[in-house]
Amino acid sequence: MTETREPNPRPEVERYELFARPGYRFDLGRRDFCKILGGGVVVTVALDPALALQESGGARRSSGDAMPRELGAWLHVAADGAVTVYTGKAEMGQNIRTSLAQVVAEELRVPLPAITMIMADTAQTPFDMGTFGSRTTPYMAPQLRRAAAAARELLIGLAAEKWGVDRASVEAGDGRVGHPPTRRSLSFGELTRGQKLVRTIGESEPTSPPERWTIAGQSIAKVNGRQIVTGKHKYTSDLTRPGMLHGKVLRPPSFGAALLSLDAREAEAIPGATVVRDGEFVGVAAPTEPIASRARDAIHAEWKAAAQPSGRQIFEYLKKNPVDGQGFDARSRHVVGSVEEGLAEAGTKLETTYTVAYIAHVPLEPRAAVAEWGEGGLTVWTGTQRPFGVQAELAEAFRLTLDKVRVIVPDTGSGYGGKHTGEAAVEAARLAKAAGHPVKLVWTREEEFTWAYFRPAGVIEVRSGARADGTLLAWEFHNYNSGPSAIHTPYEVPHQKIEFHPARSPLRQGSYRGLAATANHFARETHMDELASALGLSPLEFRLRNLKDARLRAVLEAAAERFGWGKAKASPERGFGLACGVEKGGYLASCAEVSVSRPAGEVRVVRVVTAFECGAILNPDHLQNQVEGAVIMGLGGALFEAIESEGGEILNPRLSGYRVPRFKDVPLLETVLLDRKDLPSAGAGETPIVGVAPALGNALFSATGLRLRSLPLAPRGLPA
Repeated sequence: MTETREPNPRPEVERYELFARPGYRFDLGRRDFCKILGGGVVVTVALDPALALQESGGARRSSGDAMPRELGAWLHVAADGAVTVYTGKAEMGQNIRTSLAQVVAEELRVPLPAITMIMADTAQTPFDMGTFGSRTTPYMAPQLRRAAAAARELLIGLAAEKWGVDRASVEAGDGRVGHPPTRRSLSFGELTRGQKLVRTIGESEPTSPPERWTIAGQSIAKVNGRQIVTGKHKYTSDLTRPGMLHGKVLRPPSFGAALLSLDAREAEAIPGATVVRDGEFVGVAAPTEPIASRARDAIHAEWKAAAQPSGRQIFEYLKKNPVDGQGFDARSRHVVGSVEEGLAEAGTKLETTYTVAYIAHVPLEPRAAVAEWGEGGLTVWTGTQRPFGVQAELAEAFRLTLDKVRVIVPDTGSGYGGKHTGEAAVEAARLAKAAGHPVKLVWTREEEFTWAYFRPAGVIEVRSGARADGTLLAWEFHNYNSGPSAIHTPYEVPHQKIEFHPARSPLRQGSYRGLAATANHFARETHMDELASALGLSPLEFRLRNLKDARLRAVLEAAAERFGWGKAKASPERGFGLACGVEKGGYLASCAEVSVSRPAGEVRVVRVVTAFECGAILNPDHLQNQVEGAVIMGLGGALFEAIESEGGEILNPRLSGYRVPRFKDVPLLETVLLDRKDLPSAGAGETPIVGVAPALGNALFSATGLRLRSLPLAPRGLPA
């Protein structure tokens, strides 16, 4: 028996924050864009319907407006030879500004410094659903490669026609076209001489194979790294505008609290302060941030709290409060064979429950926005992963058409899936409208912890069975609330039942790096370790015995080899653990070594080896940075990060009460990258995080014999 009811895979179910707000699309057409650019070569990329859906359809929920086929990406070669690339993707520290420039330079045959990337500006770039889901490398990079290749071929053809020679004898390189037999050469600008040449291309434009890459595939330094490290780059919180005021917002004491009464007379008496009340929104604009804070604190408000469960009851609450569906789809169910029949044949059976806590994104740069109203409408600078989504939020909030709202995203200090929505932008715009001046609003760390959304908490129940020789026979897996990403097992199991059960979340929840793949990998790979232990098999041997996927086997074997799996422990307090998995086209294996000090129970992660394969690598150094960053971030969620709440109030909304990984927590990190130039490039922003928690949990079991089934594993160390 095989039964599968899959959720719509694009976008993922647990991107609840996107579903919460309907959106619209600013449909800037190609003709309008060509008018803006003037002369030169313009190449636009036509998207196939599937890609158009992936990049726009889901975000528009039921609005049904598909993405225009010609808005995938734009590339412009100006009359002076300058190359400008336009993409709606946002730079959040993942270095796509560099990797995307690399692929254009590769195909167009121009030096990397000749390229300017215009990113995430709703007035200048094509529509883009957002920068998330590890989609920039597999989807935007190929578009730009095709656009650049098309521009190159157009220029070669133009030169061949001009010189009356066979185009096969014309070459492009270093920003020029040349005809070696006659030693003639022209720069791109000299060739076009300002004439307007427009070409739209499809999916079949030929590009250079990765084996011949000379710029792409290389470890080129971050193109704007100097501005970042010298402080010259202006983040949203660094921006100023003439006459700008500073904003503060009055927050309720708990989730769901209703405003009963308000007395703002004391605040309004403060010179320069403008108090705004609009429904439940209450805020202040003032000449300085301290004055704005003082005025906000002078407002006397009475709130009525809403009934909310305690944090201690959260897992029970999630199981008892199912919903038919939320986010982009309802529950999913996958059935192969009969679990009961498989269990009946199994000599070893196991049934366990795992839990994961709500955790926060903790971006280095909290949410911030600068809003300015003018005759042309509203302009907002803000750090978001979805500039067009925030544009739609603003247009809806202020009853504007999209062409009256411009959102500009400066390169931003990280997001991790937590900056998909535009709360700060809407708040700053509301204050600016009332004050008649531009307003900058920067969320405090407490606001970031409390009023952003969290990685969903969840309960996962697993039931399994295997033969004495280690052959898996039955696998039953139920995830309550946290999400269905990577919920399927990559192991060969003849009898499976895998279900995602949506639940009503008492706290605001949404996307987080890796989505629920971290929770599902934690439960699956921990359970696999438990089964291996029950069978008396090595965790590595047990996995390989049930694994046919060649790519996953390759990373698992690579990680084990680099780690030295099978070697003796240096001391009884040391432990080794491993985990592996597949997500978003990336293949991952993690091996970890931990040390536990007794009797204190202090846990120290000694070493983490990660093997990762995501097809052809665009920039090895930056990929390694992504992998190492994901591992360090994963340490927090695995060991000690958890949002604590009581009655709708967040109890630890500060870094003093919510521990994130510190420098002293960082172990020896070793990364093995498998460069598969024969495979399309996949993204790497999320998958490397998913193996950290199960590898650490399995290593702690190896060190102590204590099986930990809840994340975080050791928020206050291990019990004595």
